Amino acid sequence: MSSDGATLPRVLIVDDSAFMRRMASQIVEGSGEFAVAGTARNGVDALKQIEALQPDIITLDVDMPEMDGLTALGHIMRESPRPVVMLSAGTTHGGQEATLRALELGAVDFVLKPSGSISLDLVRIEDRLIAALRAAAGANLAGLRALPRRSLGDPTRPVAMVSRATRAVVIACSTGGPRALAAIVPQLSATLAAAVLVVQHMPAGFTKSLALRLDRTSPLDIREAEEGEPVVHGRMYIAPGGFHMSVRDAAGGPTIALDTTPPLWGVRPAADVLFHSAATVFGASTVAVVLTGMGRDGAAGTRAIRDAGGLAVVQDRETATIFGMPHATLLHAGADRVTPLGDVGATISELVDAVHHVP
Repeated sequence: MSSDGATLPRVLIVDDSAFMRRMASQIVEGSGEFAVAGTARNGVDALKQIEALQPDIITLDVDMPEMDGLTALGHIMRESPRPVVMLSAGTTHGGQEATLRALELGAVDFVLKPSGSISLDLVRIEDRLIAALRAAAGANLAGLRALPRRSLGDPTRPVAMVSRATRAVVIACSTGGPRALAAIVPQLSATLAAAVLVVQHMPAGFTKSLALRLDRTSPLDIREAEEGEPVVHGRMYIAPGGFHMSVRDAAGGPTIALDTTPPLWGVRPAADVLFHSAATVFGASTVAVVLTGMGRDGAAGTRAIRDAGGLAVVQDRETATIFGMPHATLLHAGADRVTPLGDVGATISELVDAVHHVP
């Protein structure tokens, strides 16, 4: 790339705060990896600037006057699709819900805006924004088509006997993961003969909102995991942001374990922590699932599960927002299936029926 910025990815920064526009512009220009194409103060202004400037990437505030970020994002993905990174205050459940909806609409990633001392938050935001822009620059636009809006009413769930899990499905996802999970969970039956445990790389607070949102669209009982709770069939457990999640043997059956040991691959929760524990506790009765995301989290854990006799499914390149984690898994561990996102739910159900059942 040229050092003069001529060939650097060009970023349009959209925010109603003049301070945030200035701060984000300074971070982008100072990175040496991206250039500022321009700025906009709301969604209406953004749509005009997109047409005039044709930026490669857009950073988009969630809450803005005249036209908010969700409405603007819908227009962008329909009329001029390109990678979008949301800027979110994320301090309330409503703000978290809006951010998660943006990811379902096709945003690549999100960055939390400063919440306290600007000087203390600035370094964290700088690193996080550049990482999100890198993900956006490498995103698969074909994999960013918006999901259809589903009803968020309570789905009908059959009354069933809760039984301690003898099979487990463990899922790893990162950038693009909330959108992928929103596509998969409605396909999973409440009578699935396995527990489902998910590690989505996401900050604390957002994982609870993610669990609540997914729960309202799925026949499964979906919740943010809690220390010591039993692992049962027909339930999905989302690892809380800031905690590694694993499963452990207990007198009455497997239970959830949470810890704050150091991050692995730069993240906590890390899927490899969960996957290795599942290989130990469930062995050949485990199905590993690796979805979209940057990096290699889940690759070593999938290898451990397959070595224990379990099975693995990996999202394919064509539908993954970021093919990094699936690709690393294929290189390190291989897979029993490489599957488009739309078929992952059915494939999980099929492999659950195929894995060895531990009585």
